[in-house]
Amino acid sequence: MMMTTQLRTSGERGAASSAIAFAIAALISPFTSAAPQLTRDNGAPLGDNQNSQTAGQNGPTLLQDVHLLQKLQRFDRERIPDRVVHARGTGAHGVFVASSDVSALTRAKVFTKGTETPVFVRFSTVIHGNHSPETLRDPRGFATKFYTGEGNWDLVGNNLPIFFIRDAVKFPDMVHSLKPAPETNVQDPNRFFDFFSHQPESTHMLTQVYSDLGTPKGYRFMDGNGVHAYKFVNAAGTVNYVKFHWKSLQGIQSLTGPEASAVQGKDFNHATNDLVDAIKRKEFPRWELYVQVLKPAELGKFDFDALDATKIWPGVPETKLGTMTLNRNPANIFQETEQSAFAPSNLVPGIEPSEDKLLQGRVFSYADTQMYRLGPNALQLPINQPRVAAVNHHQDGAMNAGKRAGNVNYEPSRQSPLAVNPDFKSSQLPLSGSTVQQRIAKPQNFRQAGEFYRSLPAQQQKNLVANLAGDLGQVKDEEVRYMMLSYFYKADAAYGTALAAALGDKVAQVASRAAALAD
Repeated sequence: MMMTTQLRTSGERGAASSAIAFAIAALISPFTSAAPQLTRDNGAPLGDNQNSQTAGQNGPTLLQDVHLLQKLQRFDRERIPDRVVHARGTGAHGVFVASSDVSALTRAKVFTKGTETPVFVRFSTVIHGNHSPETLRDPRGFATKFYTGEGNWDLVGNNLPIFFIRDAVKFPDMVHSLKPAPETNVQDPNRFFDFFSHQPESTHMLTQVYSDLGTPKGYRFMDGNGVHAYKFVNAAGTVNYVKFHWKSLQGIQSLTGPEASAVQGKDFNHATNDLVDAIKRKEFPRWELYVQVLKPAELGKFDFDALDATKIWPGVPETKLGTMTLNRNPANIFQETEQSAFAPSNLVPGIEPSEDKLLQGRVFSYADTQMYRLGPNALQLPINQPRVAAVNHHQDGAMNAGKRAGNVNYEPSRQSPLAVNPDFKSSQLPLSGSTVQQRIAKPQNFRQAGEFYRSLPAQQQKNLVANLAGDLGQVKDEEVRYMMLSYFYKADAAYGTALAAALGDKVAQVASRAAALAD
């Protein structure tokens, strides 16, 4: 808290201390009755800031959730002109070649066997700003724009297969906590662990990002993931749920904490330089694209919600779709890499969003933030322009380079008719029940974090504990620290014990708290 006048009396100091204590108490215990009422921008009080409104417990998110839309709209407009997240990045052009006949799964032409589709890929860090060191611990963005014969398809994901939260209504809060503090302009573990101590589902992602996977050796040496479940729809209208996975043919290579520090001291652009130089040497990096497939009836076979973005689908086999090769560097970084605009809403026939709550928010938010950042005509820019004609009556707006002609700018019209094809209608989702704001029925916040920890070799387990202890050890609030430790202990007792020991905290107290947690 900033004090604008010097305190001169003990009474004044006491009053200020009480105000500060109240503010801190409100942050630590946001659900107490003494806390100020949370409201929307118009002052209307809120009844739930943890869950989006959905059509039934597992249905799609509703457009009438004005609080969700306001949070995302306000969040998308916080920075000019850099991206709020994924500001630090680099890109490359290439080609995707489909190698399998998956017409039984999807009608998407990009996957017709033998089809070659131009692509542009932008790699990035998520939280840190433009020109920040590429060695910093962070998820890596892996966004691919396919210039398909039926329009552009954007597969917008990360190097890790999961995410911190499962509901888009928490995305602005999460990023706020991870960004530099408003008072110091420095990232502070006290802030983001305070937030994550209220989000137990973050345990899995925190465990992965604090492993060595959180500091890739370079963009060539990491996998990519769509993170969310999507839908494949075939020509007959049959729906299957899918998850996408890019597998690096260069192999996964990471930096340990000491290695990252050493690299940063020599070259804080190491990942960009490595990608650019490899393409210049014609050592073109390649990834194979795989997909996991579940029938709608199979979504319920897990003891967790299969559409939860904090979960992977263990035991579900993968089918290879094709191979991507990056073979050309941008000629102009601003015009291509920085003006590239990716959004999960850029879909093509045969690929649709699932009811994943986080994806439902991203479908709106990503397109909206690009429209704000680049203007309403962002898709007219050469890097974003589809290779097929865009035919509609969207018009005017800033930086409009289109060549609209004629007197008809509406539809339907007998003077200048446009055709629609019912074959391209979205798939149908049966719905029942009432609109709700509640968490998913099977959260299972900790198990997969423990499974990931146990899958690591012993040395990488030690690296994970050391990396996590480095930040968690800076947390001054004992309640926050012990709550986080109990999450990791619940995931795996050895994991939580090692971390508590590294911090000098009481393992017995951690174990007691963990025992009270349900998974």
